[in-house]
Parts: sequence; structure tokens; C-alpha cells
Amino acid sequence: MMLHFKDFSKLKTKRIVFEEVYAARDSDTLEQLKELSSKRRVIEESINESSLITEAIAREMSGGLTLHHEQETQKLEQYLPLLENLIRSAGLNSNNSQLVRWTSDLKIRWTSVLTSSTIFNRRGTKFFQIDDLHFELGMTLSLYGALLRGLASKILSADLVQSTTIYRKAAGVYHHLAHEVLPSLQSASVRERPPEATSCVSSVMSLICLAEAQSVTIRKAEEKGSTGSLLAKLHYGVVQLLDEAMVVLHSATEDCKDISGRFLEYISCCKDLYELRSYKCLGESLKTDGQIGIAIGLLRQALVAANKNIPEVESWRLVFKQEINILTAVLRKYEHENEFVWHEKVPTHSELPFPQGKKIVSFIPYDVQRWERSLSFKF
Repeated sequence: MMLHFKDFSKLKTKRIVFEEVYAARDSDTLEQLKELSSKRRVIEESINESSLITEAIAREMSGGLTLHHEQETQKLEQYLPLLENLIRSAGLNSNNSQLVRWTSDLKIRWTSVLTSSTIFNRRGTKFFQIDDLHFELGMTLSLYGALLRGLASKILSADLVQSTTIYRKAAGVYHHLAHEVLPSLQSASVRERPPEATSCVSSVMSLICLAEAQSVTIRKAEEKGSTGSLLAKLHYGVVQLLDEAMVVLHSATEDCKDISGRFLEYISCCKDLYELRSYKCLGESLKTDGQIGIAIGLLRQALVAANKNIPEVESWRLVFKQEINILTAVLRKYEHENEFVWHEKVPTHSELPFPQGKKIVSFIPYDVQRWERSLSFKF
């Protein structure tokens, strides 16, 4: 599986009370604004860890959902349609200066888990403020995608198929964010924004979720006894997805200039790990096909590269060391067998084949839910 990185859903936000800012013209609008605030409040209390609700009550309120990530995604699924409706109504009055002032008075503020500056912020938690409802939608969807990703990880050991599906849904949420929601924020004249509120990082997160979905399909393929050749291609498909993510990050230097170096290292290390696994499977496949000399050459090449890219993070280093030890044992076995039985020549580096990748997962498009209710404001 992929290496472990900190929970992307560990965001914080400041309280918003919509009905205290927007002046409702009628009772229906007032009730809808109150409902919007109420749905957001349960999210605020949960992510800010200020909720006093017990696990038993939380389970009952969610209709019997037992997993924390399931309960949290349900809260967001109840809030998002109301928020989408407010944004639609605000869009109908986008040129109204009073509405612009009201939105500014909301003081929409969120933290980030991906910015490097928060690690060194001695004043406490750093909040980013952008006076735009699309910022609220973007950060809420980013939280939703992160929670789906966490849920997929939680159920992985119990249901590989469902885990893959949820990873693909998370990828779809991030893709929607990158292409439909956040571009409208790009023109906003703000001094700084969290990485989660940039299209490039959302695109990267979508690719990471797809890589994780593919890593789960590899596990399923292993259970089915798929050939080493196919497994090598699937592993290298993960490498290709993560390569795409790195290209996106490096091509958007302005948007991603404050992104955590540890996040970049995470993507790079995951890519290196799956490249190592791809070479291992390809070597085993070549050996089975009677090409032990080429297999030995590939495994030697893979080990040289792996030993140059040992991660700094202890938990990641342990995973790498384990993979290296396994590959080293396989290589010694092949070398011993070749020395006494086959006597095949080991090709030079330039003569060795290059792994081929196969990507078999795609994102599930995010289905925007919007409650079509009219909102009337007193301007």
C-alpha cells in the first residue's frame, strides 16, 4: 500500500452564523439561513474538536453509522446542498454591493494542513481568510475529499472493492474542485491562500487518490494470482500517476510556493516505492520466462536506485528497508541460480528494458447536490 501521510482532513475553521450577516426578507429565507448555520456548526464543532457529543449519541444521530469518517462525510453531505443553494442565490445578485459586504462580514476563515508556514508559525494556528463563498465551498469540498480518502483507508482491510470505489469518489471530488470551483477564486485579489484552495493542489490530490485506488486494485490482483508481468504494469501505473502529480506541482510554482516540503517528499517516496515494487514483479516475470540475466540486471538497477532514495521519515524508511531486504534476497537467489545453472550474461544498464505502466482506475465524477430553494434578501 501507499506510505502514510498525516490526515488531510485535520483542518480548522472559525464559526459562521449566516442569519446574523445576511438580512432575510422573509421567514422562509431566515429559516434556511438558520439551517445553513446549524449544519455548519456541527462541522465546526467536530473539526475544531469542541463537540461534547458522545460516540453513542453521534452514532444515533447519524442513523447508526459506526465509523467516524462516515459520520463526518454525512454531515458535509447535509451542509453542501444548502451552501450550493446560497452560492446560486448570491450569484443572481453578484453585482449588489450590499451582498458583497455581507459576504465579507462572514469572515470565512480556514487553516491548512499542507502549507509549510503553519509548521513554523509561533503565533499559533494560522487562519486564511478569503471573502468569497467559493472559498467556503472549496475548503468544505477539500475536507469532504479528505474524509472520503480517510474512509477508504479505514475500510480497506474489510472490503477492497468498496475501498477502491471511495478512493475514486474522492478523486472525483478533488477533480471537481480543481476544474469547476477553484478557478473562480484564481482572479480574487488575495494576499495569500491555503494550498487546498488552489487548482493545482486539488489536481494533485485527485491523482494521489487515483494512485491509492490503483494500489488497492493491485492488492486484489495479487489475491487473484495475477501474473508478475501484469502486477509490474499496475505498480508502474501508480508511478505514472504520481509522476503526473509531481509535474502539476512543479508547473504551478506560484500557487504552490508555500506548500509543505514533507508533502512533496511524500509523493516522491511513494513513487520510488512503487517503482521498486514494479521492478521486483518485472524481474520475477522475466525469470519465469527464462530471462534470468535480464531479471538480475533489473533488480540490481532497482536496488541501486532504492538505496539512493531512502526517506528521512522513520516510518517510511522502515517500509523501504523491508522492500529492499526482500528484493536483495530475491536477487541473491537469482544470482546463485544463474551462477550454477544458467550462466546467462547480465545485460548492461543501457540494454535493460524499461517498465511499462498500466492505469486501470478513473475518478468517479462528483455529483453536485443543490436544494433549489429561493432566497430573498433585504437590500
